[in-house]
Amino acid sequence: MKNKPLLFCFALFILISCKTTNTYNKIEGKRITITDSLPTDQSVEAFIKPYREHVNKNLDSVISYAVNTYSKSDGHLNTAIGNFMADAMYEQSNPIFKKRTGKDIDFVLLNHGGIRAIISKGGITIRTAFEVMPFENAVVVTKLKGAQVKELLDYLIEAKRAHPISKLKIVLNKDGNLENATIKGQPIDYNKSYFVLTNDYLVNGGDRMDFFKKRDTLYVLDYKIRNALIDYFTKTDTINPVIDDRFIQLN
Repeated sequence: MKNKPLLFCFALFILISCKTTNTYNKIEGKRITITDSLPTDQSVEAFIKPYREHVNKNLDSVISYAVNTYSKSDGHLNTAIGNFMADAMYEQSNPIFKKRTGKDIDFVLLNHGGIRAIISKGGITIRTAFEVMPFENAVVVTKLKGAQVKELLDYLIEAKRAHPISKLKIVLNKDGNLENATIKGQPIDYNKSYFVLTNDYLVNGGDRMDFFKKRDTLYVLDYKIRNALIDYFTKTDTINPVIDDRFIQLN
């Protein structure tokens, strides 16, 4: 064939073009442990110092006062700090919810484990709010049917743990069974729905609160729990929460 040499050259060109060369580079690493013994870069330290001082000054500015020291371990079924948290969330969030929906929040349920520090007697600072609530949890309001409210009560009765509640009252008999439960002083109507304030962790089933997954509607208030705490502290000269009768067991 007249074009055979040409075809051979073309095939040879293709083979040469497809040939790859593998090059391997040896990479070595060295572990450097970061400790206090490492020297400080003074130029970086000088740059950061005024910003650090400004942040610390803001964090340590006193915005309220605590009459006593409050810990989440200071009670059985309800605690002073838990009652404070739930009541503060209601007070700060209900006006926002009311303005947006024309409705009122019916009650509050937060989680005992979400309180991460004590509130010490004396001056309360912005840093206090960051210590009590170091997470980025946000306030949400969800609409629960009566059947889910019943599941919520069953959960709290079984757990017998001081999960913070507000506007909800639970009374157990001496055997630990439900004696009475009310919302804002009224008997619970299991044929209606209620608006419940909680946080974005719990509303997705955190702490095994699966009843929240069966919600009807979810309202996101764009309000961090920590920010609500700071706002409450800022407007309140002195806090003096107590252990009360919102969740008790009769003798």
